Amino acid sequence: MIKFEDVQKVYPNGTVALKDINLEIQQGEFVAIIGLSGAGKSTLIRCINRMHDINSGTLLVNDVNVSQLKGKEIREFRKNIGMIFQSFNLVTRSTVLKNVLVSSVPDMPLWRRTLGIFPHEDKIRALEALDNVGILDKAYTRVDQLSGGQQQRVALARTLARKPGIILADEPVASLDPVTAKSVMEDLRRINREMNVSILLNIHHVELALEYCDRVIGIRQGEIVYDGPTDVVDQSILDEIYGKNQPVEA
Repeated sequence: MIKFEDVQKVYPNGTVALKDINLEIQQGEFVAIIGLSGAGKSTLIRCINRMHDINSGTLLVNDVNVSQLKGKEIREFRKNIGMIFQSFNLVTRSTVLKNVLVSSVPDMPLWRRTLGIFPHEDKIRALEALDNVGILDKAYTRVDQLSGGQQQRVALARTLARKPGIILADEPVASLDPVTAKSVMEDLRRINREMNVSILLNIHHVELALEYCDRVIGIRQGEIVYDGPTDVVDQSILDEIYGKNQPVEA
């Protein structure tokens, strides 16, 4: 479970990104976080894995107080949390398989990291992850020969190879065409349901959020203004999140 209790985040320049956030997310939920650019969506999910530190309040992940973690504790804590980015964050001149195997590097002894020798079980796990997202046939293809959608699947496979309990997705379909975006969202929903992985998705495409996610959290100027099931979201709720007369990206 993820639990925010009166959490605030203020950046060094004085920008208040999160204001008194109170929020609970249960294991296995598929949650979309929506709102205008700069509303605090990315900040919210990046606090969960300590990419950003909070200034006050309490943030618990599976009963662990995230703010109290130090050094090696943070690295151990992050093993259970996968992260997917809009930009994929792949080594494009390397093969798909090697990019997925990167997820094993933190657990490897120095000599293996230095020589790039991965244990057999890590390779099997990486290949299984690629099969799970439908690109096993691309395992030995260079990443720069893949489409954008295929590259995002490589990033997803890299995360799945760690067998996380939580996946944080920061605008994972923003750079994809509509058809490919839907396909990636279908992968995320399937993984959420089949593996009981909690997924928090920061997304601009409201229609995709409403179609694929079970719950929507609407943020405006660092505050939660809506938190509820997707099937009751109507125009009045979107106006509350985005403001009237603001364009809502479909």
